[in-house]
Amino acid sequence: AVNIYIWRQATRVLTMTSTTPKRILGIHGPYLNLLGTRDPMLYGKQTLDEINARLARVGQELGFDVACKQSNVEGDIVELVHSARGAFAGIVINPAGYSHTSVVIRDALLAVGIPAVEVHLSNLYAREEFRRVSLTGAVTRGVVSGFKSGSYEWGLRALVEIIEGK
Repeated sequence: AVNIYIWRQATRVLTMTSTTPKRILGIHGPYLNLLGTRDPMLYGKQTLDEINARLARVGQELGFDVACKQSNVEGDIVELVHSARGAFAGIVINPAGYSHTSVVIRDALLAVGIPAVEVHLSNLYAREEFRRVSLTGAVTRGVVSGFKSGSYEWGLRALVEIIEGK
């Protein structure tokens, strides 16, 4: 299997201001609460709590607080995206299976007007054909896919660079 890293050119440059919150919201979609036990060959052996701890540690290293939430419910994910507006500088999101089906999460990411990076534990392009299209990824600044829990860290690092205008 080939790991793929896709990065899209930012459409606009956002720079930090004194009023920009130094907080990032991590959103985990359906089934990610089962990490560590659900198909570890595909998704890795780390639990969601371990991934959240890694995000918090890397966020602190980069000067950002990271708050993480998980939901199996599409509407709850939309509400989480909406809650980020004005409270967070950016979003790292793994919509999981909703990546391929959710117009409402896609539209929520557009509506809040803050940068987002989509991440996936598995390599979407080495899986079924229907997983190779991401409605949500198309409206984020980039997609990191295929590096198991490392996808989250690299997505966070990329998001911080976008936020800081690097």
